[in-house]
Amino acid sequence: MKKVYYLKTCSTCIRILKELNLPSDFILQDIKTEEITVKQLDEMKALAGSYEVLFSKRSKLYKEMDLKTQKLEERDYKHYILEHYTFLSRPVIIVDDKIFIGNSKAVVESVKEIL
Repeated sequence: MKKVYYLKTCSTCIRILKELNLPSDFILQDIKTEEITVKQLDEMKALAGSYEVLFSKRSKLYKEMDLKTQKLEERDYKHYILEHYTFLSRPVIIVDDKIFIGNSKAVVESVKEIL
């Protein structure tokens, strides 16, 4: 599978997609207009190892809901990601059996190497 979960309205996601210049066989899913399904999230978790690594603690809602003061468990991370797209750390890029999460320079460079 070659897939990217991203936000079309996120300038960082768009910049990374342009920088990567992905081949046409990649499927792009704008998570705001096409919500993540339970099956898709479970597939991401299987590759990533946990829901927590997929969860964005930099999200505006994370701060607004004061989630940092709560003890979140795996089921909580899954629930919040499914409840609102902003909780997914973006972009999530899947290349076959490898997953790349987030927008750090190191992650982008890792994707470039595998392409």
